[in-house]
Amino acid sequence: MNDTGPPVRAVARVRDRMSPRRWSLLAQRPRLIGYVLLVETTALALTAATAATVSIRPREVAVLAALAGMGVLQAELGRQVERVRRRVNNTPHINMTSVWTFAGVLLLPTVLVAVLVATLYLHLAVRSWYRLRRVPAFRTVFNSCLVILTCHAAGFVLARTGIDGMDGALDRGWTSIGALALAAVTYFLVGALVAVPGLSVTSRSFQELFGGWADNLLEVATLCLGMLTALALATFPALAAVVIPPLLLLHRGVLVKQLEVAATTDEKTGLFNTLGWHNLASHELTRAKRDEHASFGVLMVDLDHFKLINDRHGHLAGDTVLKAVATTIGHAVRDYDSVGRFGGEEFVVLLPDIAETEVVTVAERIRDAVARLEVEVADGDEEKVITGLSASIGVATYPGAGTVVERLLQAADTALYEAKNTGRNKVVSIVDVA
Repeated sequence: MNDTGPPVRAVARVRDRMSPRRWSLLAQRPRLIGYVLLVETTALALTAATAATVSIRPREVAVLAALAGMGVLQAELGRQVERVRRRVNNTPHINMTSVWTFAGVLLLPTVLVAVLVATLYLHLAVRSWYRLRRVPAFRTVFNSCLVILTCHAAGFVLARTGIDGMDGALDRGWTSIGALALAAVTYFLVGALVAVPGLSVTSRSFQELFGGWADNLLEVATLCLGMLTALALATFPALAAVVIPPLLLLHRGVLVKQLEVAATTDEKTGLFNTLGWHNLASHELTRAKRDEHASFGVLMVDLDHFKLINDRHGHLAGDTVLKAVATTIGHAVRDYDSVGRFGGEEFVVLLPDIAETEVVTVAERIRDAVARLEVEVADGDEEKVITGLSASIGVATYPGAGTVVERLLQAADTALYEAKNTGRNKVVSIVDVA
């Protein structure tokens, strides 16, 4: 008789979870798998090579324990904030651990910095990211190895300047500031550049690859705090603890900004959502009313036969097409024009300070760009290219088509439906409808 009691079932569940067929890494694209393994292998090899040539002193072990302890404490105190931040923004190479890891670069041999990174990321994975269900184990390992490579690069640059960490910088005085700044710049750039090839397999926009201004300013601020932490530990260790309160406030402040951006951003395309675009249009309308000669245009853009794409290729492919079209529209307009998504396959464009005839020209440029678009989509293990896209566009201008935002949108929508009802893949102005 087989024993099917709780212990046996528990062992079976563990065995099933550890089975290679359940590993999320193996479900990724081959290019991503290869890059992840390359980064991890390189990080381990460099760490092993440096470990063989370094003798560790008791003071360095104490510094490692202090940095790990403060890092874990800060992560615990900011755990809820980090979970929310990760939901609204997921730039893996940017997080609060840079304070402690960069301080480690300035105070510890690289092998101990690797131990510090592993400790902090293991704690983050278990306490802050596990419940999100969107940070698989391979991502945590990859992120930690990415940071280890970044620390190797910053440490190498620092050594090449002739500065032996923070102790050497103190001996050199003000002349060492340039070396410390160069190490910080190296940390910042290498962290982003090493992350990009892995992210670019699934992400294409600049902001998805490098993060927004809030993300990168957070990284700069954490590096500065890391430098101050290293200075405190090298001179008056008890002062290092005062870094935690401003770090927590910084963390929360960045979250507030990201929530504001998320509230007005379309999740699929990164464009303004209805609320965000409507707010900008209202501001432009207020400005235009103060100038009796002002004019601006509104475009309603609708992809033709988009349902067929979802039916033939699947909704994931449809999402990829939407992102590609959003990027195409953004490239076809000026930097200060505003593009939004109104849901489904419909987009809206605000064109300030433009004549009516020029609005139609911009609309034709968008229509032509969409018609020439070729979108690569994944179909299982194969790559397919979707072509033959087209868009119908309705045009309305202020003040001729209306003097309130809702009226302008209604006018552009009326022109859009005229375009769709008279053959699609064309631009129609509300003037033409009238």
